[in-house]
Amino acid sequence: MNPVPQQNPARTIDAARRAFRTGDVASTERICAEILARNAKDAEAWMLLTETALQRGRHDAGIVSAGRAVALAPRDPIAHVLQAKCLYFGGETAKALAATEAAARRVGTAADALDAVGAMFGLLGLHDRAGGFFARAVAAKRDEPQYLFNLAATERMTGALAEAETHCDAAIGLRKRYALAHYLRSDLRIQTAARNHVEEMEALLRDGALPGPDEVLLRFALGKECEDLERYERAYDHVAAGCRLQHALLRVDPSRALAEIDQIISAHTRDWLKSAPRGYASAAPVFVTGLPRTGTTLIERIIGSHPAMHSVGETAAFATVMQRAMADRSDKTDPSIVGQRYMEAVAALRLPAGARSVDKTLENYLFCGLIHAALPNAKIVLVRRSPLDACWAMLKAHFRGKFPFSYDQIEVADYYLAFRRLARHWQATLPPDVMMEIDYEELVRDQPGASRRIIDFVGLGWDDEVLRFHTSPMPSATASAVQVRRPIYASSVGRWRHYADRLGPLRQRLAREMPETELAVPPLK
Repeated sequence: MNPVPQQNPARTIDAARRAFRTGDVASTERICAEILARNAKDAEAWMLLTETALQRGRHDAGIVSAGRAVALAPRDPIAHVLQAKCLYFGGETAKALAATEAAARRVGTAADALDAVGAMFGLLGLHDRAGGFFARAVAAKRDEPQYLFNLAATERMTGALAEAETHCDAAIGLRKRYALAHYLRSDLRIQTAARNHVEEMEALLRDGALPGPDEVLLRFALGKECEDLERYERAYDHVAAGCRLQHALLRVDPSRALAEIDQIISAHTRDWLKSAPRGYASAAPVFVTGLPRTGTTLIERIIGSHPAMHSVGETAAFATVMQRAMADRSDKTDPSIVGQRYMEAVAALRLPAGARSVDKTLENYLFCGLIHAALPNAKIVLVRRSPLDACWAMLKAHFRGKFPFSYDQIEVADYYLAFRRLARHWQATLPPDVMMEIDYEELVRDQPGASRRIIDFVGLGWDDEVLRFHTSPMPSATASAVQVRRPIYASSVGRWRHYADRLGPLRQRLAREMPETELAVPPLK
């Protein structure tokens, strides 16, 4: 009798995990499909398929896979976290929060589960809740740098800056090349000659062999610390090196973003607004928007410090709801449904009863017309900053994949000019009681007067608390989370002048479309 030939052993979930760790999403999906063909009740395979769907941006498919994982493993907190993540990115904020709470009830003591639940609460903007889970993850496994970093990042958002620095130090002590922890640590305070990390980070650069994204982070961290130390030439050199490398890594066509703005200006006219059906008029949220690093967080904190207001941070909820509506033909022409769904998403983020919300998602400057159509009683505060300060502030910041125009002098100038055209368009198109523009420099020159003008515009009575915005315990997840813990300061106005001889291309490009009087903002006295 001939022996039965042996078949190749079936590939296991471990093989699928290995493929996923190496970034081979297609192989992960094939192996999971083989596993499920043999056993459709393998919850881990469904969880991995949820993760591949998230990576591909297929949130509907992810929700289906996560639902099966939860049904098969209802006590597994990771299954609930994955379900929450799919729901969140699919625009189902309330359901995402419910799934996160379900994960929290089942989390147990495993460090990876605690960290995952914390990350999901953070994604929802509930940073106080997130911090508790991150702290428990660190207590459960103190030698994991990732858990220490996640805790530090949340402490930065909630204002526990000294604790954040301690945890960054600990993470770097365990992994000295942990570039993200170096980057976060550099931002936690103004560095001094006696206490800084310049030599430590430059030594890592000299050692070489850093992956490109890690070098980018170190370059921007060094730019920040050198600027703190008034070593301006050295600061510029690090920023320029970081920009060059990040620009090469991104490989984004800058003309697409400019074309998007021109299309908005062409489409969202006064006639378009007049013909749009009436939106959801039962709410009056406030939107603070503008280019990054131009003072939007400061304005948000001032408004959010009023007892009648509650900040929901940078939610991206309006864009998510709009995308969902555009995918559903029945909702596409009904702005009232868009407005209602936006308010439902905001309410899911624990909006206190009776409070009005303030949303400071930056990219909402693209949607001002749509916001007014969907929420006719909303107020929009559009923040501006002097061109050269604004562009230098963007060039020296690392946005980790967002705002790809911000790593080249000409491209940042082009985008600033496009934003300026868009701001003028909104000013001419929207009713004057819907949108106000405010300059960052005006607020620095006259904090009480500018604050009163803002509070009056959004329809609130005066409260002295708005002048003490820097003492507010509100979390902040923005790039300015550290700066807004301090009273208003003037040292950022005119800072570009330290680099005037290096910013020639930027200045020349701006000067082609802007008068010198608009470019030459005088320094504050």
